[in-house]
Amino acid sequence: MPGKPRAGVWRRLLQRPLALIGLLIVAIVVGGAILAPWLTGYDPNEQMFDGLTIEGSPLPPSAHFWLGTDLLGRDLLTRILYGARTSLIIGVVANGVALLIGTLVGVTAGYFRGWIGSVLMRFTDLMMAFPALLLAICLAAVFQPSLWIVAMVIALVNWVQTARVIYTETSSLSEREFIDAERTIGASAPRILFRHILPHLLPTIIVWGTLGISTTVLLEATLSFLGIGVQPPTASWGNIIFENQTYFQAAPWLVFFPGAAILALALAFNLIGDALRDILDPTQRGRA
Repeated sequence: MPGKPRAGVWRRLLQRPLALIGLLIVAIVVGGAILAPWLTGYDPNEQMFDGLTIEGSPLPPSAHFWLGTDLLGRDLLTRILYGARTSLIIGVVANGVALLIGTLVGVTAGYFRGWIGSVLMRFTDLMMAFPALLLAICLAAVFQPSLWIVAMVIALVNWVQTARVIYTETSSLSEREFIDAERTIGASAPRILFRHILPHLLPTIIVWGTLGISTTVLLEATLSFLGIGVQPPTASWGNIIFENQTYFQAAPWLVFFPGAAILALALAFNLIGDALRDILDPTQRGRA
């Protein structure tokens, strides 16, 4: 809510047990990603001679390799820690770009309306008609997959939900009396948008930005698992599962640990986003 002190929001967030769990998980993942070179003595792409059994199979978790090794004899813990960097970078960058595009489209369509709003929202509806995963696969197949390309592809398919929500709220705000008063005294459109409408939209933008990271992380993992996301040897939680899926029965830890990491991070951001929604907009409390 506009005007609510940030410290008050933070204090109320810390009073929620589920939000605390989410913050703790995010802190662990971020800390592991940043401190990866110091937390493990291995290179993520280092194929060690003692990383495989005599038969050439991955090693199970042990005191030497805490999460075991993969099919190439690389330390799985190291790959997961470096893979966290990939997931977080794509999650923040892709979601940030999607949030920016969605906000610009939604605010422009909701405030100006007319033919401008109609064109923008019909285009948004057209984008929403395509399944996000299918559209992402098509875009990823056209461009050469890399970390930044994958981030942009995900951003291009994830902005539509934000645009629709921002459009609805902007349309409602544009009809409020204080906006009519600003127009009456001759305030320019940029002044009204930046001084009066955007501050009221900030809670919604924050909530959708937090919730969107979990969707972005899951989509990146899906694309990498399908082989059209971040390409090896760059570590990604999705491509770790993709590379080792043939060993699912013989070495289940190769799929379980990166899968658990994906699930935990997505759940953490959902818990934080849900708590922020309740705090910043009490009218939405308890809604899905």
